[in-house]
This record gives sequence, C-alpha cells and structure tokens, in this order.
Amino acid sequence: MRTRSGRATSIGTVLLLVWLVIGAIAAAQRGYFASGDTSCASALTIVVTIVAGPLNYVGLNPQVDCQLPQPSQ
Repeated sequence: MRTRSGRATSIGTVLLLVWLVIGAIAAAQRGYFASGDTSCASALTIVVTIVAGPLNYVGLNPQVDCQLPQPSQ
C-alpha cells in the first residue's frame, strides 16, 4: 500500500523528468548538441538551458548577468 508521501514523491519525480526532457528539447532546438565544441563553457550552456529552458516556453526569459573583475594593469 502506497502512502500519501510516496505518491507525492512519484508525482514530483515525474514532473522533474518532464521538466528536464522539455529542457533537453529546448537545447536541441538551439543546436547545442550538434556542435563539435566540447569546452567547459559549452557544457555549462547546455546544462543551464536544460534546467531553465522550459521557462522560455511559458513566456519568461531568464538571463544571467555576469560581471567579472578586469585584470589589473
């Protein structure tokens, strides 16, 4: 017999898997998997797209503003 928390866990797992599949589809649509470039930056771009990609389909456009320190002269 399955408890109520077990059912919530399985629903959460299914939702997480669906979210990641949609993110992978978004990354594929942008052509990230077709590229031969295998740098750390391209891998991170793919991971971020998979995690945040579904947000674009609901109208949100998440952007990361990264300010790196400039080298000293």
